Amino acid sequence: MKILVTGAKGFVGKNLVAQLRNLGFQDLYEYDVDSSISDLENFAKDCEFVFHLAGVNRPQNPSEFMKGNFGFTSDLLNLLKKNSNKSPVLITSSIQAALDNPYGQSKKAGEDLMFAYGKENNVKILVYRLPNVFGKWCRPNYNSAIATFCNNIANNIDITVNDPNIVMNVVYIDDVVEEFIRALNGSESKADEFCKVPVTHSAKLGEIVDIIKSFKESRKNFMIVNLGDALTSKLYSTYLSYLDRKNFSYPLKMNVDERGSFTEIVKSCDRGQVSVNISKPNIIKGNHWHNSKNEKFLVVKGEAIIRFRKIDEEEIIEYKVRGEKLEVVDIPCGYTHNIENIGDGDLVTVMWCNEIYNPQNPDTYFLPV
Repeated sequence: MKILVTGAKGFVGKNLVAQLRNLGFQDLYEYDVDSSISDLENFAKDCEFVFHLAGVNRPQNPSEFMKGNFGFTSDLLNLLKKNSNKSPVLITSSIQAALDNPYGQSKKAGEDLMFAYGKENNVKILVYRLPNVFGKWCRPNYNSAIATFCNNIANNIDITVNDPNIVMNVVYIDDVVEEFIRALNGSESKADEFCKVPVTHSAKLGEIVDIIKSFKESRKNFMIVNLGDALTSKLYSTYLSYLDRKNFSYPLKMNVDERGSFTEIVKSCDRGQVSVNISKPNIIKGNHWHNSKNEKFLVVKGEAIIRFRKIDEEEIIEYKVRGEKLEVVDIPCGYTHNIENIGDGDLVTVMWCNEIYNPQNPDTYFLPV
């Protein structure tokens, strides 16, 4: 299928084109501000589906709204009509089309023109009134508050929140692209005369800002946010895309002694914590037990023996493990346990614990195996 995408280098267009290529579409006609009108004329001759994403958001002169959002749409439709091309046309409008402002008026004019064209020429028209769209590659300090907040917070730039209680209705770019691909395949989601992205989110602006700030703090406190919440997960993916290229990595606090080291990596209120334990040769660590705390040990480098003894019994249970054959060893409650490095080099063990260490209630009791 030959697909025309106007605004192909914009925020939505760039994400859409990338995913279309991921799905194997090769005949993509990409039109953007650096393209010529002759390019558009050629594309309009044989394209089989049109994603009309081009538009004007922040012009220097308000009169440019109508020229960019209505005038260019008219030019596109005229070229399709000139070539008797009845390709379905999907256009991105805005929820502001229902408002009486220059931008909304221009979007509404584009919608009306599109519906009239479809009716007159018996062409399938798909009009999406999108709320605020956020995600990777969205330009900060332009027309997306989330892009601006993610960029500024990630890069230590001050932000201003005028009204933290204002409710924002937002939609994630991947959900938009997924819906557009459904529309390409004839399975668009309809809401009366308009189409819609079925997955949207609503939250107070202040709440969104607090969530984004927590992402930055997670590098210091190692706390993983609740990625089970859909909006939080999408905001986190968006936030990471705004990190400066020099700041993709960050240091961890290594607790080092003569035996080796112990380093916490991530923590979660409801999923516990993950750490890395490094032991020198012949070192034994542990010799303690827990009432309720439980752990999983995974040796990823070296050789070790993990020993267990039920606290009221004498039998010792041993597991020999090594990095060349990965296996997880569960550490059950009520068993005192230790891990000994029996190799010639450092022993590296990834350890998961079901709860974050609490110095006021460590639930850890010394007892030799």
